[in-house]
Amino acid sequence: MKRILFFLTCLCLVASGCLANRVKTGIEVLKADGFKQLQGKRVGLVTNPTGVDNNLVSDIDILHNAPNVKLVALYGPEHGVRGSAHAGAAVEGNTDARTGLPVYSLYGKTRVPTDDMLKGIDILVYDIQDVGCRSFTYISTLYNIMRAAVKHNIKVVVLDRPNPLGGEKIEGNLVEDDCVSFVSQIKIPYVYGLTPGEVALLLNGENMLGGKCDLSVVKMKGWKRRMTYADTGLPWVLSSPHIPEASTAPFYSITGIIGELNTISIGVGYTLPFKLIGAEWVKAQEFADAMNALHLPGYTFRPIFYTPYYAAGKGKELQGVQVYITDYKRASLCDLQWYALQELYRLYPDHDPMGEDTKRWAMIDKVCGSHQIRTLFLKNHRWADAKPYWDKDVESFRRLAKKYYLYK
Repeated sequence: MKRILFFLTCLCLVASGCLANRVKTGIEVLKADGFKQLQGKRVGLVTNPTGVDNNLVSDIDILHNAPNVKLVALYGPEHGVRGSAHAGAAVEGNTDARTGLPVYSLYGKTRVPTDDMLKGIDILVYDIQDVGCRSFTYISTLYNIMRAAVKHNIKVVVLDRPNPLGGEKIEGNLVEDDCVSFVSQIKIPYVYGLTPGEVALLLNGENMLGGKCDLSVVKMKGWKRRMTYADTGLPWVLSSPHIPEASTAPFYSITGIIGELNTISIGVGYTLPFKLIGAEWVKAQEFADAMNALHLPGYTFRPIFYTPYYAAGKGKELQGVQVYITDYKRASLCDLQWYALQELYRLYPDHDPMGEDTKRWAMIDKVCGSHQIRTLFLKNHRWADAKPYWDKDVESFRRLAKKYYLYK
């Protein structure tokens, strides 16, 4: 028996070791290549706490200590270089305590690097873990630094990372001109199925930058489009304060749009951000039964009672559902929140979470990339009325995106 246990333990250790080395991110590949692309250059690094190697060592430290690489400045997106700022909070520039390097904010008074910020920079290196959703602002920052790089004739090097939603899911309409904003900066679907490096290639290849960027993408090794983040074997660093685990990343697309409303809670401010849908006037079991009766592929729903510590519903006992993904491949991410609004209105017609919260309509339209989704939905409070519009650009974008695929 002891020999069998020992053998099984060894197998587990071997398996875990193989898993840990399955995917090498861009920073790992750059290191293995001896930082050749950066040697002798003055480098500006656009990053945050997610910019780490497979052993969780920060890119800041790696490039600061790399031979013949001159790291001269740091640039922080939303939440900042060290990740301490809350969503939507302006980030101030400062000095990095560990390296003494200047830190420039790209989520404060300016979101595009200024001439002074880029003075003396030869190469901008971008390494940030995204969540695969258009309204998550890191790809907007990528867009802005590439535009600035075109203007100043600076090379951009993107150290690629996995899309935690995988590379196969594409959902949502393209952004329309009157809804372009920092949460919908790029005219791509809401769930776009590309890695950051592939997004950069698309921006450059489709002439979205006002000129051609001198761009290089350091590809990952071992990543496949079918992979979820769990498949990569990589450690997760929280991409924002409310996405602490890789398992949370898909839920940002599942409830993030209706999370812009003040009339319902999606678990932000509680221990399950983006994984709940609830309100004071909801009856948990009734709502769970209604959602389960829809038989949405890949989901099941559990009644939950909870009291948020902050944000929507703070200090109040709420009832609602906890969302569980049972089959990720079959699950449509974005649709679920609209079905939830549909059922809430059907069960509780005295409450209209979206119809009542008119002050948030502009933000809803921005994250949706169109006024039409909200307008069509509110006609009868049925997702079937808006879904064709939401889905209309998916297949054409899929065909376009394939031109820029770096991985199978």
